[in-house]
Amino acid sequence: MKLVLKTKLFFVITLAFIALPFFVFAEDFYVDSDYDAQEREEISADLKYRSNDAYFYVEDDWWGDLSSNQKASANTKLTELGEEFDNVIYPQLTDIYGEEWNPGIDSNRRVTVIFTQMQENAGGYFRNIDEYRKIQVPESNQREIVYLNVQVLFSNVAEAYLAHEFTHLITFNQKNRLQRIEEDVWLNELRAEYAPTLLGYDSPYEETNLEKRIDYFILSPSDSLTEWKSEERDYGIINIFAQYLVEHYGVEILTDSLRSPYVGIASLNYALALNGFDKKMDQIFLDFLVTVLINDCDLGEEYCFSEEPLNYIRIAPNLLYLPSTQQASMSLVYAIKQWSGHWYKVIGGGKGLEVDFASLSDKNFNVAYLIQRNNKAEEVKFLELDDEQKGTIALPYFSQNNQSLIIIPLVSEKITDFSDSEPFWRFSLDIRTVESSQDSDDVDNGGVEDKPISELTIEELEQRIAEIIGLINALKQEIAKLGSCSTIDNNLYYGLRSNNGVKCLQQFLNEQGFYPEGIISGNFLELTKQAVIKFQEEYYNEILAPLGIENGTGYVGSSTREKINQLLTQ
Repeated sequence: MKLVLKTKLFFVITLAFIALPFFVFAEDFYVDSDYDAQEREEISADLKYRSNDAYFYVEDDWWGDLSSNQKASANTKLTELGEEFDNVIYPQLTDIYGEEWNPGIDSNRRVTVIFTQMQENAGGYFRNIDEYRKIQVPESNQREIVYLNVQVLFSNVAEAYLAHEFTHLITFNQKNRLQRIEEDVWLNELRAEYAPTLLGYDSPYEETNLEKRIDYFILSPSDSLTEWKSEERDYGIINIFAQYLVEHYGVEILTDSLRSPYVGIASLNYALALNGFDKKMDQIFLDFLVTVLINDCDLGEEYCFSEEPLNYIRIAPNLLYLPSTQQASMSLVYAIKQWSGHWYKVIGGGKGLEVDFASLSDKNFNVAYLIQRNNKAEEVKFLELDDEQKGTIALPYFSQNNQSLIIIPLVSEKITDFSDSEPFWRFSLDIRTVESSQDSDDVDNGGVEDKPISELTIEELEQRIAEIIGLINALKQEIAKLGSCSTIDNNLYYGLRSNNGVKCLQQFLNEQGFYPEGIISGNFLELTKQAVIKFQEEYYNEILAPLGIENGTGYVGSSTREKINQLLTQ
């Protein structure tokens, strides 16, 4: 490794030795050009702080552009980060997940942390090649090292990102070095994503890593758990599933899978069995897909998150509308990837309902379905498929019971060796309305039989039109989830979409003069967040002051909801 001694320090080296506990010198480091802001392959960085367990370097080019005040703030932050690493991150993560290679490839017990300029969407990274000698990999820095974006240094998530990347160092030692196996990327990232939660960095919720991940998940809930492209949506699904897995089965599942002789799904199944659980990952992931749809503990503890803010997650299913005139049917073909969530909600019809499911691929499906009445889930069932991967859901009194049906198919056969471009697998849904005994015996249809529209009388046409208008109104109510704007009962936050509570919030803020744009969309985005901030600061003494917060946050928590509901009742 090439060491460069700065000329300006040469003449004051004796004084520098007296003032500092170590020499300040620059070193050249290889970096990943895919993450680097200028696509560089090498940078120069100075050692700025040395803690008990880590060296903290900062890139020269970035540091040189800072003002004196910014440098002072950066030095303070590095000191705080070093103390946090020594006292919290290092001891707790090594206690839970196991040790990194220590002393490692460089025969030094300290970890190296480098802050360097990266692309805006990159928080940090870890390179396996640094754990090999230069004679094996010439681009190796030959030390235990993690890289963080310089923009992270002044953020609220610096500790969380350092914990995430340090977890990768642990995984390399536990899997690659000790067991000579390579962990699946998605599971490697999942453990690292859960590290900030383990250490308490996701509470309070505002401006945390978890807040970002929930936003990503809500925007792309159908992203595959196991296909890894290193995109924001990938981090969303793995984080939220990690939260679910640990809440319901314990952090030991992550720990024991890391120390197991397996990787990916197989390692999690091993850990589940080791800890006495009968369920395997395919069933657990299907339970998770039900949870993020309904999040209702009344249907079983496996179908909900118990704590805020996760217990407010509810994704919107795809709506499939059946008209009630005459017999209605539709044949649909969909394609999904393995270990991904998709939700199809059937409403309308005016009669009984039958749905034929059939796999069009050589893969086995698991299918969960929910029966809802008045938009409230009554029960969760699992469709029994035959040897040809076919099955039928029959609801003879679908319309009379004001029901809706949500179908959740899952392909989960593959358990390891996932790529960044997994194939799609197809299935079909044949949906049709059917007559039932209740339809024919108990329901008065005014003598209007199912016949072509051209043969209907004017009176019969008027009846059908009235029927259609009624169904349109019912559909509007379904889409609005039968909500009421008399109170706001749930916490609301940036990233929620098609949410009835957000619609109520937007209507309220508009009426109060904080939201002049007046877009009642149900999407909690930047305009809504700024309106909430204005409202919170207007009622500072009642909302923010009791919490010790100076400025509005845009998060509609208990104190904000209390004030809103108070004004709604006036």
